[in-house]
Amino acid sequence: MNRYYRITQFYPFLKSTAYKGITVISLFVLLLVGLEIFLLDFNLILNNLVDTYSPKIIYSVFLLSETFLGLVPPEMFIAWASKLEIPWGALFILATVSYIGGIISYFLGTRLFLIPSVKNHIENKIQKHIVNLRKWGGIFVFLGAVSPVPHSIVSLASGLIKYDFKGYLLWSLFRYMRFIFYALIIFGIF
Repeated sequence: MNRYYRITQFYPFLKSTAYKGITVISLFVLLLVGLEIFLLDFNLILNNLVDTYSPKIIYSVFLLSETFLGLVPPEMFIAWASKLEIPWGALFILATVSYIGGIISYFLGTRLFLIPSVKNHIENKIQKHIVNLRKWGGIFVFLGAVSPVPHSIVSLASGLIKYDFKGYLLWSLFRYMRFIFYALIIFGIF
């Protein structure tokens, strides 16, 4: 197996993906810490959200965020759930909404591939990467599901490269594990 991975260039692919992921995670954490220290009081914002908006509105905003580029980090919504009467129920709903948002993004990616200019760019400019992503797309989807990399971008890319949909659905289930892990930290259990 090791020989196969070396021949197929899996290790360099994994290494470059890990470096990119660590860079994105580090920048994200620094951004959140900087915002908390210098600009925002997240606890006050979350309390205001709970008092002002109904859960249906929050879930709708989260679905839009998880479908289109993941503009609002899921951690904000997990923290919002921690302020509710039934936080674990809200967390399950959030994880399910995130999973559904990823599926919608996947199908948006398959539709984007039908645009001639997008299809030509993908087939001509990044064909080598697509071969690797199709081959090891499960790891790509797994990393998108458990890391701060926006899940919607990974889902969109999976649709663009026509990664196996059943495999995508299976690997995306790790999204639930991410929500549980973050909830354990945010809910103050760890």
